[in-house]
Amino acid sequence: MRESPLKAGVLGLGETGRLMLEAAAKVEYFKIVAAADSDGKLAEEAAKEYNCAAYDDYRRLIIQNQLDCLFVAAPIHACGEFLKMAIKKKFHILKAPPPARNFGEAAEFVKLAQNEGVTFAAASAGRFAASSLAMRGFVLGHLNEPPFFISAGANSNADTSNPKWRDDPVLAGGGVILHDCWEIIDRIIWNYGLPQQIYCITGNNAPDMQQRLYRTEDSAVLTMKFGDVLCGSLLAGRAAAMPLDGELRDGLIARGQEKIIRCDDKSFEVMDWQGKSKGKENFSDTPLSRMKEAIENFGSYLLWPDKNPLVTTAADNLKNMAVIDAAYLSARTGMPEEPAKILKIS
Repeated sequence: MRESPLKAGVLGLGETGRLMLEAAAKVEYFKIVAAADSDGKLAEEAAKEYNCAAYDDYRRLIIQNQLDCLFVAAPIHACGEFLKMAIKKKFHILKAPPPARNFGEAAEFVKLAQNEGVTFAAASAGRFAASSLAMRGFVLGHLNEPPFFISAGANSNADTSNPKWRDDPVLAGGGVILHDCWEIIDRIIWNYGLPQQIYCITGNNAPDMQQRLYRTEDSAVLTMKFGDVLCGSLLAGRAAAMPLDGELRDGLIARGQEKIIRCDDKSFEVMDWQGKSKGKENFSDTPLSRMKEAIENFGSYLLWPDKNPLVTTAADNLKNMAVIDAAYLSARTGMPEEPAKILKIS
């Protein structure tokens, strides 16, 4: 059993990395001892604020420190080899989603971690959103009233300020499906299971390849079949989120015979079959508070695994990646694909 506080480092200090760093610093289970970013100035700023060592090279941080765990927010193309190095040094890993560029890469990380006796997990902070927990509670309490249709939307964050590596399918691994749909896909699978089949169409805002901002997709439509009764759709792109209370929000609507439920990042609502509200809850939790809970769950699991199971396991992460890979495969083949077949690879 490890002792608290756990010595931790952070790789990547962009927006998500800073969020992970700030959240981890608020959790008593961890002591931040090192932070790294390819931009040395960002690393120095973090080191000054959190009283830790600064590195502008990921390799040096891993080689020069013996950590209990590593929080990783750097893009996977920039740190994949260093993740393997860290796992082999027995560092537990909490990776900001997506955990890899494709299913094969994710399965490789998970297998290596299992062989080394450490944990490799994704920081799926969306599972700790108050609205998501409210939906989960409702679903578990109404298992005898399954829905027959799910519709979801995920708004792409893609814009001209996004890094150039998202232009490269090899470096990025994918576009909006991989980088903007992780949380909504996780919410669907968590509540309704793995789709049996997925059919996917992707698009790009510019028809001329030479004029495209990205060569990866920036819009997508996924249709999902879960069984004989339940099917669903997911829209991904800049205008795909649901217009609610004057703003666009990622969200999910599940329609049953007698009830409709709607969940977004800020609210959960139950309606009758005509769409009349039967009860709505609004929440004020923040991305920081959700990330803090995700990191706290990770730390409590490392310290007391028998009493504190991981909320998001490696198996959960592989299911998400299998759905994403099935979507990309379908977009290439023009045929429905089965995530379960991809899962068998692991």
